[in-house]
Amino acid sequence: MSEVFEGYERQYCELSANLSRKCTSASHLDGEQKKQRISEIKTGLDEAEALIRKMDLEARSLQPSVKAILLAKLREYKSDLNNLKSEIKRISSANVGQAARDELLESGMADTLM
Repeated sequence: MSEVFEGYERQYCELSANLSRKCTSASHLDGEQKKQRISEIKTGLDEAEALIRKMDLEARSLQPSVKAILLAKLREYKSDLNNLKSEIKRISSANVGQAARDELLESGMADTLM
């Protein structure tokens, strides 16, 4: 196997585990801390996408027998990344909904809507 691919793979796995932990912790935060954590996660997702692109290029440059194995791994990593993206969307949308609710309550509009 390619040492270059393995290096990218190691970086991706560490980053993915880190992002997963951050998603879990972000769901327990609120306010500015949550916004900051979401921003960190989105930056990490961009880095993860870049690593996947690099792994893809490296895998496609190798012999067919090795290439097939590495591309199968890449499909798993892409699926993992999509799951992380879905999770951050869920966390972000919960944040937006909570912010809108808080804004209504602060302005007193909640009383007029009941």
